[in-house]
Amino acid sequence: MSVSCQSIGDVEESVGAPWWADAVVYQVYLRSFADGSGDGVGDLAGLRSKLPYLADLGVDALWINPWYPSPMADGGYDVADYRAIHPDFGSLADAETLIDEAHRLGLRILADIVPNHTSSAHTWFRAALAGDAAARERYVFRDGRGEDGSLAPNDWVSCFGGPAWTRLPDGQWYLHLFAPDQPDLNWANPEVVAEFEDVLRFWFDRGLDGFRIDVAHGLMKQPDLADAGPRIASSQHVQAHPAWDQDSVHEVYRGWRTIADSYDPPKVFVGEIWVPDNDRLVRYLRPDELHTAFQFDFLRTPWRADALRTVIDDAREAVRDVGAPPTWVLSNHDVTRVVTRYARHQPLHPVEADWDRGRWPYQAPDIDLGRRRARAAALLQLALPGTAYIYQGEEWGLDEVEDLDGRVRQDPMWVQSDFTDPGRDGCRVPLPWGAQAGANLGFSPDGAVPAWLPQPESWAGLTHDEQVDDPDSFLTLYRAALRIRHQLWCGAEDLVWLDSGGDAVAFRRGPLECWVNTGTRALSLPSCAAVLLSSAGLVDGKLPGDAAAWLRH
Repeated sequence: MSVSCQSIGDVEESVGAPWWADAVVYQVYLRSFADGSGDGVGDLAGLRSKLPYLADLGVDALWINPWYPSPMADGGYDVADYRAIHPDFGSLADAETLIDEAHRLGLRILADIVPNHTSSAHTWFRAALAGDAAARERYVFRDGRGEDGSLAPNDWVSCFGGPAWTRLPDGQWYLHLFAPDQPDLNWANPEVVAEFEDVLRFWFDRGLDGFRIDVAHGLMKQPDLADAGPRIASSQHVQAHPAWDQDSVHEVYRGWRTIADSYDPPKVFVGEIWVPDNDRLVRYLRPDELHTAFQFDFLRTPWRADALRTVIDDAREAVRDVGAPPTWVLSNHDVTRVVTRYARHQPLHPVEADWDRGRWPYQAPDIDLGRRRARAAALLQLALPGTAYIYQGEEWGLDEVEDLDGRVRQDPMWVQSDFTDPGRDGCRVPLPWGAQAGANLGFSPDGAVPAWLPQPESWAGLTHDEQVDDPDSFLTLYRAALRIRHQLWCGAEDLVWLDSGGDAVAFRRGPLECWVNTGTRALSLPSCAAVLLSSAGLVDGKLPGDAAAWLRH
């Protein structure tokens, strides 16, 4: 297969693999990326000011979390209008300008689309609350159980904690598998199908290159809304559940793929799909459905060579027959940052609740250990064939902010779990761009106002400005790794495992080798190969524990 790391204007792209097959996509959590207006909230102006940084970093595309008007009950995943921009972020004209400027720099833009539910502030749901029967048909409304209808229609619980149903004064109940402010749509209604197909065209016509689909495994529910049973109802991400992964959802994506393929060049989709196994995952990746999907097992795997090798093999094998690339991710806006996740000595068998979120909270984190492992994991991720996603701040080695005061937390998980689950705010803290005097470490132009979530003092030494000229920094490692990936790893032969011992992950792709030492003892490397890059200094030609190296014969 031809090398596919090509620029937007590359006339030869059509004869090789599509651009996204081995792209590096940078995730932008817009509220926390960069503030251009000075109000302490990230926005499109801030993102536009950092486009040269992202182009220089060496990524191929940006995925931007929801930028739509929203009451922000769930960080923008409660969408009130799918064809506009939240005024805190800018305007529709600003979004169009961003897309144009990114394209000129060789960057593509993917946006989030949230089709499982809307905001309760959406005009459709407001009409439903007002008694509009047609509007209610666009959502999942049901009568309750029991003689007086006072019992919820079934036993489903919210992914955020608490019941998945809310009763209205007129006696009916509506379904919300997340927050009560996020009523689930009824995708058996053709009006819902037509609306979202029009939303796709609206953004594609403005130059957007594709979408990341939130809760792509959702949308369709079993028509009878059967009880899930107590065990399944309480762990909806990893078990078969009547609300998830119904076969009828695939017809939705066949329609979406037809729209994406009608553009020149075609648009692209990546699905957030939580299903029990890869056999179910690849059903979404058939040639007439989605192009890619996150394979979260890589993110959730403990720092052990045997586990990593197994997950890498499973991911590659799963997608091979459908012709889709594997998609590697180490962290995102929903899980504990990779530095903190690897800073704990993970158990062999994490309990289910922690497994989904990438959490292993069994001990105080050893952040230095976590950073060593995260640097090594980055080299592993970027050497693998397929698409790689980088979450903002990952390239600076930022850790999870775990000690946020409960009074500043905004994730609905915090409230809906009766203040037992700290939620996801700790991975969404605004980025520290500079160490200049001010209240928010350079997040805003003058740093005069606090960021919307407080940054820890420890981040003062991890800012972009502190790292950009440091030859040993996380940022320098990422920039070098992305440059080498584009020059050498893209288009390289498929992976062949090397005999490397129990604590090592080692493979060859053509003349290139990647070695990862997950153990504590130094590992001897082939003496006939040149070291292209390493996450830690070699000692007498040996790779230390919790480190990785790229070699070339």
